Amino acid sequence: MASSVVGRRLFCTAAETAAASVKTNRWERLKNTKAGVWCRSLLSDYKEACRDVVVGAWERPVKACVYAALLGGAWACFYTKPDRSSFEVILLERSDQLGLLSPWIRSATSDGHVQNLVKLRNQGRLRHANLGLLSVVYYADHDPDTALFEAQCSNLSTPWRELPQRVLDVGFAGHWWILDSKMRDYDINEEEFKHLPAHMQATSPPSVQEVEKNERAHKESWLALQADDEDKDINAESRKEGETRET
Repeated sequence: MASSVVGRRLFCTAAETAAASVKTNRWERLKNTKAGVWCRSLLSDYKEACRDVVVGAWERPVKACVYAALLGGAWACFYTKPDRSSFEVILLERSDQLGLLSPWIRSATSDGHVQNLVKLRNQGRLRHANLGLLSVVYYADHDPDTALFEAQCSNLSTPWRELPQRVLDVGFAGHWWILDSKMRDYDINEEEFKHLPAHMQATSPPSVQEVEKNERAHKESWLALQADDEDKDINAESRKEGETRET
């Protein structure tokens, strides 16, 4: 009985040793293949490159900080780049803002730009292009679903060299810059002030003396009125005259 147990253990040990040797041989053969050699060389190259980056950053920290700032800025610009849906949302919001104002108050520049964009959107002629770090919105000649020959023929499509003349807005860092610039002072009608002199058409911030004067006048407006001595004498005389007339 004991001999059978010992024999079984020896057989299991021999089997495990044989299986381990087979696995080792397979792993060695896999590493010696062309794919294994290429992967090992690739890993060693990446290892050396990472080591050089760390050593270079330690030796030249200013240069490393500049490169890190550039890479971080590029990543931030790519991450915050607006898309077409954001442009349509902000376009509708700006249109609603102008719609709440009277036509006599709204700016003609803002109203004309927004109405043109809304018209192109309703016609299906707005296009969006992703340029990596920024986005552009431009207009096309036809709707993509139009069945006209001019709209479907690729040879008659708008060439890329005409894209700068067709750009309507530029999206960068989470903003559509042209639309924001057109909407500046959208509630001021410039036509109302074009007949005024040049020095009255533009306003400048008040000086420190003017601000202090206005604040002092505002504080004095809350004080109670105080009569002078002359006013008191006049009031007394008028009161006496009234009493004599009554008697």
